[in-house]
Order: sequence, then structure tokens, then C-alpha cells
Amino acid sequence: MIPASFLQDLLGRVDIVDVVGRHVELKKAGINHKGLCPFHGEKTPSFIVSPSRQTYHCFGCGVHGDAIRFLVEHGGLPFPEAVRELAQQVGLQVPEDDTDPAERERAKQARERQLSLTEVLDKAAAHYRGQLKASPKAIDYLKRRGLTGRMAARFGLGYAPEGWRTLASAFARYDDPLLAEAGLVIVQGDEGPEQKRYDRFRDRVMFPIRNVKGEVIGFGGRVLDGGEPKYLNSPETPVFSKGRELYGLYEARHALRERGYALVVEGYMDVVALAQSGFGNAVATLGTACTAEHVQKLFRHTDAVVFAFDGDAAGRRAAGRALEAALPHATDLRSVRFLFLPAEHDPDSFVRAQGADAFEAAVAQAVPLSRQLIGHAAEGLDLASAEGRAKMLALARPLWAQLPAGMLRGQVLAALATAAAMPVDALEASWADAPRPRSAPRQTQWAAPSRQRTREATKLLDRTAWLLARHPDLWLSLSEADHARLGGLPLPHGPFFCALERILHDHGTLTLDALDAEIGSLDQSETVAALMARVRSLHHFEQDDHAGDDLRALMHRLHQQAVDEELQWLMESGEMSAEAMARGKALLAERARLRAQAALTKEAD
Repeated sequence: MIPASFLQDLLGRVDIVDVVGRHVELKKAGINHKGLCPFHGEKTPSFIVSPSRQTYHCFGCGVHGDAIRFLVEHGGLPFPEAVRELAQQVGLQVPEDDTDPAERERAKQARERQLSLTEVLDKAAAHYRGQLKASPKAIDYLKRRGLTGRMAARFGLGYAPEGWRTLASAFARYDDPLLAEAGLVIVQGDEGPEQKRYDRFRDRVMFPIRNVKGEVIGFGGRVLDGGEPKYLNSPETPVFSKGRELYGLYEARHALRERGYALVVEGYMDVVALAQSGFGNAVATLGTACTAEHVQKLFRHTDAVVFAFDGDAAGRRAAGRALEAALPHATDLRSVRFLFLPAEHDPDSFVRAQGADAFEAAVAQAVPLSRQLIGHAAEGLDLASAEGRAKMLALARPLWAQLPAGMLRGQVLAALATAAAMPVDALEASWADAPRPRSAPRQTQWAAPSRQRTREATKLLDRTAWLLARHPDLWLSLSEADHARLGGLPLPHGPFFCALERILHDHGTLTLDALDAEIGSLDQSETVAALMARVRSLHHFEQDDHAGDDLRALMHRLHQQAVDEELQWLMESGEMSAEAMARGKALLAERARLRAQAALTKEAD
């Protein structure tokens, strides 16, 4: 475990301007530095790096963090590697891990295995590329689909021959367990002479899937004729998860900034064909529905996403799932739209038949998220009847509730009220949460610690961490905005809250001791275990009857602090972009709302 004290010392020695400046062109702006955000496409700089705070913040997409977080989020480095890279730059030696030697050995073996898997997959990709050059049939297929050799090379396309064991010519040992673990070879039967091994991909055009670092982590194979399945993907492996990765994202990273939006399609061939027609910003899900992790990953690279679907029933269903995945991330400064092509076309066939200009025009007419939400809820209903309008609102409410707080949420509410032919105030009142019964005056007692420990115990973030560690079920009562606010905090609190969310997702509510044990097993345990130990020793409640009320009060104060800090960032950022000015107005309005809310609560108490 890397000690928290070492991480703080490391962050105190590195210069975040130098770290970020190796990846982003920065210019002096007042006491800060400014540049184009590397996490989303923009034309006017709204990405600020503060030498005094040693942090970065973007007023366009909201990303923020320290030097370690930048290398993890932008460079795609695992946390320990990011720490080692920064330590090497300032001449520090990362302390030896003080975890159990057996645990260290297992972690080392896991890292080596992951490295071995990517090496095996990269070697297989080279083999498939060589086979494509030797296959007139596969080359003819790609030419008939309108692809050039240059585009095939850009995406590293290859060909898996028809034989059952063609990979045996690429690897010295066809029985190497790594081939099966990487998803390249299927093994049937137990060890022994009866066991069978054969290539997973046969007679298919091969599309290598790369992660954000450009490493091959899996494959998609497309049949050349009318066989089934049309697309065959790599299975889940230690380096590949369909629910997190997007095909073409590595290749699209520059086009995303140039075009200003991501175009999400459903097929590998759609991505390559669109790139050849000038839409290099296209990416594809990997044979699965669009997930919240997909959307979150896209918004690290751009602030606008267009989902393109076939116009048939299956396309409509896919759009519904994409809508649900996008709603929690649809902030006021982001754009999500939905493009529905004619039922007889997918993006590949449409752009080949109609041309790039027609596809560009279709993208311009894509349906905004607000209209898609209403249309999705109203599908098949008679809005001329009271019953139809009531059912539409009943279906729309859980979707609307997923939107983060902001102006868009209010605008969608107004649009829903108009569609339902009722005043917006009446709809807002009917959807308001039922008032919570006011609890009796609290008599929570803190154990009598030393003066220093008292100072520590009153820190908002430590108190929030303790409450959520003691009552992890309260995490589920927080909004998506609260989750993002806590998870985006710098060391050590941000990684702690991210770890808590991940553990709850995987294991459900745990006891304090079980939670502590799970935290120790995570990849970033070095950043959160020390905080866990500290809050366990610092805080002690005589009673926990009002934990929910305490947490709501803490979150309100943390929200106020976040708004005040972001406003301070704006004042220090020099000349502001239009996005920053709009953000400033929204922050001032939010600060006024929070202060009024706090005054009402104080008056009621």
C-alpha cells in the first residue's frame, strides 16, 4: 500500500502545469494557465490549470483533479503506474508495498498476465493483418464495401482464414493457456488426449479493438457471406469488457475534437465506412446496449454525443436504452441527440447510397434528448385523451428524475407539462417529494477527543466519509450529482467515495468491517485504506438515529463549498469564454438558491 503521506509529498513536489503542459498547450491567464480541454472537444479554451492549487478544472465538461488523476484519466495509466511516473520525474522512490507478500505476488502476477494477454492479442492482430494481404476473397469483400487499403490499414483490419487451427502458424505453442484466456482459442473437454482446441474466429474480417492507450484488447469478426452470427466478439477477459469499451474510440480521438461531437453507431463496419466518408468521430458499442460507462467515457472526450440507430423497432428499443444511459450525464453544457435512419438503411449503407452531405444533413436534424424523452414516454399513447397524457407522465417521471439538477431538468419539466396540457407548477407540485417528517432536536454526542482530533473530526469530508462507511446504504439516497461531486474530489476522499460506490455495486450493503476488507482488496487501496483507518479512529457517535439528516446537511454544505470554489476559479481565470460566462451565471443562481434553502432550513429549525 502506498502511504497517503507519500502521495501528499509527491503532489507537493510535482508542478501540475508541467505535467498537464506535456499533453495540452497552455497559455498564461491571470494567475492560472488555460488551454483547450483534452477531455472534450471545444474551440474556445475553458480548461484551467492552477499552479497555486495544483489542480485542473474545465468549465465546459466539469472534469477536475490533481496531477495523479490527470495521468489516470487522460493517459489511461493504472493508479500505481501514474504514481511511479510522477515519482520518477521528481526523483522520489515509491515506498515498498507493505501489504502481505502473498498479496503482492498475486498482484504482480495479475499485472504480468494482463501484459502477456495484450502481447498475445497484438501478435494475433499482426497475424490477421498478414492473412488479409494473402486473401483475395477478403480483399474483394472490403473493396465491395467501398473500403480503401489506407482505411483498412488505419483500423488495422485483418482476416481469420477458414481453417480450424490457423493460429498454430502464428504461435509456437497452440496449447498455450494464454490463447484461450485471451479469447482467441476455444477449449473443449478436460485435460488429456480427448481435449479439443480450435480457433474462435474463422473465415471472418477481423476488427481489432483497442483501449485508450492503443493496446489491442479484443476482436470483432464479421462474416464475409450471409452466415450467422454476422458479428462475433471476443469474450470477456481480464483486459476486455464489452460494457466499458467502445470500438474506434482510440482512432477517433482527434476527430472528436475537430468535429465537436461523438457519433455512436452499432456496427464495426459502420465506424470504418463513416471514417472513410469523413466522419472519423464515429464509435460503436461492442454487441451490447449502450451503458452509463460508455456515455461517461465519451464525455471525457467531447461534450456532444449523437446516437445513430436504424429506424426499425430494434433501433427504437436500442435508442430507449441509450436514453436511459445518457440521462444522468446530461448536464446543461452537454448535448445528447438521437438520429433515426430509414428502416432500410444502417449508417454504412446510408452514407454509401446517399453520400456524406446527406448524412451530414441527417445528423443536423437529430432529435435532442428532451424531445426523445417525451417521445419515448408517449410512444403508442393517445395524448388527445386524459388517460393517454396521464400514462405518458407516469412513464416519463422516472426518466426525468435521472436528469441532474440544472436548467435542462427544468426545461424538460416544462415541455412535459405542455405535452400533458397542464400548468408546469401543477406538474412540479405533483412530482415533488413528499415532505419528510421533521425529527426531534438532535442530541448527538461526540466522544471527547484531543484538541487536534477534534479539529480533524469536524472536517466535512471526514464526517461524510465516516457516515457513509458506517451507513453505506445512505449512498443510494444521494443524487447522481452528489455521487459525481464526491467521486471527483482530490486525494484521498475522491478515490474513497469511488471505491465505496464500486463496492456497493458489486456486493450491496456491507458491515463496516466487511467494507474495510473490500477496500483493502481494491486496485487503489493505497489511497483509501489510510482514510478509512483515520475516520474509524477519529469519529464515534453515541447514537446514529439521525444519520440521514446529518448526511443531507453535510451534502448541502459541500455543495455550497463546491459552488464557491468554482466561482473563485472563474474569477482567477482571466478572460472568459462564452461557456465560462454561462457557467458563471448558472453558479451565481445556484449559490443564491443554496443560500435561500439554507436560510429556510435554519428558520424551520
